[in-house]
Amino acid sequence: MNGSGATRWCALPAAIGPEELAAWCPAVASPVAVTGATGFVGTHVVAALIEAGVRPRLLVRDASRLTEGHGAGADVVRGVLDDPGALGELVAGCGTVIHLAGLVRAESAARFDRVNRAGTENLVAALAARAPAARLVHVSSLAAVGPCQEPEGSAPEDEPHPISAYGRSKLAGEAAARVHAGPWVILRPPAVYGPRDIDVLHFFRMAARGLVPIPGGERWVSVAYVADVVRGVLAAAAGGADGRVFHLGEPKPMAMTDLVRALAASGGLRARVVEVPGAVIRVLGLGGDLLQKFGMRRIALTSDKARELLARHWSARTAASLAALGLPGFVPLAAGAATTWAWYRRHGWI
Repeated sequence: MNGSGATRWCALPAAIGPEELAAWCPAVASPVAVTGATGFVGTHVVAALIEAGVRPRLLVRDASRLTEGHGAGADVVRGVLDDPGALGELVAGCGTVIHLAGLVRAESAARFDRVNRAGTENLVAALAARAPAARLVHVSSLAAVGPCQEPEGSAPEDEPHPISAYGRSKLAGEAAARVHAGPWVILRPPAVYGPRDIDVLHFFRMAARGLVPIPGGERWVSVAYVADVVRGVLAAAAGGADGRVFHLGEPKPMAMTDLVRALAASGGLRARVVEVPGAVIRVLGLGGDLLQKFGMRRIALTSDKARELLARHWSARTAASLAALGLPGFVPLAAGAATTWAWYRRHGWI
C-alpha cells in the first residue's frame, strides 16, 4: 500500500475490499492516466488504484490539492484540459485513460462547454496522437440524458433530453468521447454521495439541523455511494464492455421524501421534510446567478441547478448496466450514508 492517502480514502467499512481490487486492477492496461484526480470521485479512484499497486499518471492544475499520499504514489503532470502539451504528456503510451475532470458549477453555458465538451475533445485529440489504442473510460452524468416521466427511470439507450447547460455540456462531452478510435466506455452516475463530497453535503447539514426543504410534488431519485462509482470505473477500465453507455447507481430509485428521511435516520436523527414551491426555488436560483457574477463560484443553487432540482424524476434504470459490468451488488443507502455521516462528523464538516 502506497501512502496514507490510500488508507484514509479506501479503508472504509462500506468501501471496496482488497479482493475486488485484486479482481479488477490486474486487467487494467497500464500506464493508467486520470483526469479530475483532485475532485470528489477522482480522489477515491486514485486511492483505489494506488492501493491496488497501480501507479497512475495524474493531470493536476495545482499539485497542492492532491490528497495526502497521492503525490508520492503517482506521477503528476501539471496542466489543464486546454493545454495540448500537458495532455500529450499525460496520455503518451497509456493503456487506459480515466476521464473524470469536468465542471459541475459554472457562471455560463460557455464555461460548461469549454471544459465538459471542448476539454474532452482536446483529450481525445491527444489520444489520437499519443495513445490511439488506449481504453477511454469517460465519466459523464445522468444529467446528460435528462430527467424522466416515470419513477423507474431512464435506460442508457433512451433518447437524451438534457434540461440544463451542465447536462447539455456533458452530453456533448459524450459525443466527443465516442470519436475516440480505440475502445471507449461511457458511465453515467446519478447524484453521488460519500466521504469528502461537498454537494450532497448540503442535505446532510440540513438533516443535522432537523429541517430539509425539498421541491413540492412527487419526485423519485437514484443515488450512488462513491465506492460503487469507483467499482464501475474499475470494471469499465478492466474491459469487456467497450463501445457502450452504462447507468450507475442503486437499482431501486427512492421517493425524495423517503430518501431524506432515510438519510437522516442513518445518522441517528429525525428530520422534518418541508415542501417548497417551485417559484421560490427559481427565485433562489436567480439569486445564485447574481452571486456567481460577483465571483462566488461555490454557490449550490443557480438557475441551472434549479431547473434540475424542479424536474420530476432523476432516476435511472441500472440493473442491466451493473450486470453487464459484472458489478457485485451495491452499497445500500443506510450503510453508505452512515459511513458518510461518520466521516463528516470526524472531520468537522457537520
